[in-house]
Amino acid sequence: MHFNGQHFMVLGLAKSGVGAIQLLRSKGAKVTGVDSRNISDLPIVQNLVDNSEILFSRDREADLKGVDTLVISPGVPLSHSLTQAAMRRGIPVVGEIELASEFLTGPILAITGSNGKTTTTSLVGHILKSAGVPSQVGGNIGFAATDMIATSNFLQWNVLELSSFQLETIHRFHPQIAAVLNVTPNHLDRHGSIEEYAKAKGNIFRNQRSGDWAVLNASNAISNGYTTNAQIARFCGESAQVSANGIELFGKPLMPVSEVPLPGGHNLENVMAAATLASLAGASHESIAAAVTTFKGVKHRLEFIREVRGIKFYNDSKATSVDATLKALEALPGPLWVILGGLDKGGSYLPLAPQLKQKAKAALLIGSAASIIEKELKDHTHIDICGTLETAIHSAVNQAQPGDTVLLAPACASYDQFKSYEHRGDVFRQLVEAI
Repeated sequence: MHFNGQHFMVLGLAKSGVGAIQLLRSKGAKVTGVDSRNISDLPIVQNLVDNSEILFSRDREADLKGVDTLVISPGVPLSHSLTQAAMRRGIPVVGEIELASEFLTGPILAITGSNGKTTTTSLVGHILKSAGVPSQVGGNIGFAATDMIATSNFLQWNVLELSSFQLETIHRFHPQIAAVLNVTPNHLDRHGSIEEYAKAKGNIFRNQRSGDWAVLNASNAISNGYTTNAQIARFCGESAQVSANGIELFGKPLMPVSEVPLPGGHNLENVMAAATLASLAGASHESIAAAVTTFKGVKHRLEFIREVRGIKFYNDSKATSVDATLKALEALPGPLWVILGGLDKGGSYLPLAPQLKQKAKAALLIGSAASIIEKELKDHTHIDICGTLETAIHSAVNQAQPGDTVLLAPACASYDQFKSYEHRGDVFRQLVEAI
């Protein structure tokens, strides 16, 4: 890919888009930034325009004339009119991850999956750091991949969490170790079908070679079914599994299950996945086991906030899919007051019915998806239409008894009422701390 003197258009100017702009400018490219928002709402972009470093256009008025390559941010679907126009004209369309991979030095360890990828990626980074294996972590969490280039080197792993949105536009991206943790229905509003969603996830293996490693989940049919040129290691299978003696890793004892600090069976899978990946990256069994016991989890993922009058509050705002919410319900004992809702993503909520019927005193519904959820679950649990997160918390506090748990696990995206799932989780924490 050539950069100096080439005209790049960057569509979507959040963190990834701004990172792409700064990288392209450093390589001598001409850049036009494009967004649906006004430039007055984009202070960093405004500053770049004021200093004559880039051009700016609203997406409705953007002109592809003279553009050599279109770079799209993860939040921009391939169905966007500008993306479709570029494809019709034969203009290459690449994502920020693809762009960053042109300049990242050192090996890449890439992780994707419908659920558990943030916990697993963070745990891999924690293990490698504890084991003295040089690494840096970013991608879909923390630093954008473009921001990792300056600190990358040939002796250090680039550990990347990747979403299906980022993997849609893979061309030459090549991870030496890659994992698909699981694939369950998610983002069907964007991908259209589970088959297209799984195909996007599978792009992570697209450019792997015989000396690379692909890590699959033997207990998930879609993950286990991927084909690849790489060597295969399966967790929940022959490479990592739970036996009567605890967790085994590549045929040797790793640690007792009782020493895993994270709750829920799904977190055992995350630990087995992270242990497999870290081992392939050079960490010893001893260092892996020691690091797992000191891992405190990640924010917004089954995060214990506090206990008030015997009522426990957990923040799982990152449960933006039905399957993620189901795992949260399975991990916690009842009785539960479950806050569900937000922006609907196109899947069914019925898989939640058995756990809600068994454990929940009520489902407290918020956001634009509330009526959809009510229609599907009203025959399986008590429904309380609350509208807002604040109302849901007040409703739970006024009705809950000592020993109950209030769980935010929305099964929906956050963008109808919040800027992100992190914002939603932060507001939940603030409201709970104010009780």
